[in-house]
Amino acid sequence: MDTMCVNGQEYLITRLLGKGKGGYSYLATDGKQNYVLKQIHHEPCAYYQFGNKIEAEERDYNRLLKIGIPMPKMIAIDRENERILKEYIEGETIYDMVLKEQMKECYIGQMKEMCRLLYTANTNIDYFPTNFVVQQEKLFYIDYECNDYMEEWNFENWGIRYWSKTKEFLEYETKRQMEKIKEG
Repeated sequence: MDTMCVNGQEYLITRLLGKGKGGYSYLATDGKQNYVLKQIHHEPCAYYQFGNKIEAEERDYNRLLKIGIPMPKMIAIDRENERILKEYIEGETIYDMVLKEQMKECYIGQMKEMCRLLYTANTNIDYFPTNFVVQQEKLFYIDYECNDYMEEWNFENWGIRYWSKTKEFLEYETKRQMEKIKEG
């Protein structure tokens, strides 16, 4: 197993949790507790422009914290290695719940309550369902990405398209499965 350091503290990497526009997120442990360790990457993204990603993570976290969005606590930032250590919230993603047909209306209600807070603060988040985990029936936004509000990218006009087995969701899942096959 691999290890990675955050500000000189070593963590054992258990597994890859996912790859996003800005980095790779790993399940990591210090032997006592699990964490998410995010390693920033600089791979191109055709549909999104970044400035300084590590600064953006910190800025976005503080913005969402002020708004009151349920999310994992940021524990440490390692600017030199471009790594973030955050609380691990164990649970199923909304994406997996949609796939397994276990989605509940109460999660949409919780999302709409988050939207009420976000829109009042002129903010959108990344509403894609892999960015949300349910733990003990409570919805958490596990990413920190946020942007100024734009109606075309709000939950009702964009995000909701992926919170059930819509045409867009099924096309995305088919593409994801094809990529898995190519990877072997």
